[in-house]
Amino acid sequence: MKEDILKNIIVKRNSVELEVYGDYALFSDPVTRVGGEKFTYQVPTYQALKGILESVYWKPTFIWYIDSVRILNKIQTEGKGIRPIKLSGGNELAFYTYLKDVRYQVLAHFEWNENRLNLAQDRDENKHHNIAKRMLEKGGKRDIFLGTRECQGYVAPSKFGDGEGYYDDYGELNFGFIFHGFNYPDEIGGGKFGVRFFECKMQDGIIIFPPPNGEEIKYREIRDNVSVKAFNIDANMIIADAEEN
Repeated sequence: MKEDILKNIIVKRNSVELEVYGDYALFSDPVTRVGGEKFTYQVPTYQALKGILESVYWKPTFIWYIDSVRILNKIQTEGKGIRPIKLSGGNELAFYTYLKDVRYQVLAHFEWNENRLNLAQDRDENKHHNIAKRMLEKGGKRDIFLGTRECQGYVAPSKFGDGEGYYDDYGELNFGFIFHGFNYPDEIGGGKFGVRFFECKMQDGIIIFPPPNGEEIKYREIRDNVSVKAFNIDANMIIADAEEN
């Protein structure tokens, strides 16, 4: 039962709850992109939802963590013929498969980026949380995209678990081994960049994501000695206290 799952989901004091929706979405499966085609996963990835929260509000001081997502609308796909621009010039025909009429509820929270100790002065949880909620009410600080740029999305405050969803009391759906997200060197340290995968299961419309360092995560390092962009207060960013005012 949906209610039983919701009882076990912890809402933290700096959590944000939102609804994400749009006409189309494309959370592309990397396996299908080799030949120039794109085929969407059936559900949003952790990384895509994290990117949406970063578009709502983000500072290098903290990292967004996606706790869970609730699928509200029926999962439907639609194929489209696209003419993407080739690197060598001109166009070629490709077929992309999109999700259509998508609507999700998302629960997320933020934690301090321990690899940005020089930004400790900006660690004001209450002010960052209030700014994030205000940006959410305004529809985000930047444009929202659902997996890819041509899929415009929208966000609004929403209580996680409220309302009816298509998959309420549906039981378990297993989507198999899918992409979870990227490990960026400025978030994990050590100059390492890698990719994460996990077995994705949905119970009564709700997916509870394992954290990036969870036991369920399968990790593969892609690159080492990756440089990290420097952020410095009063140089290329301001603290939350100044931004709030």
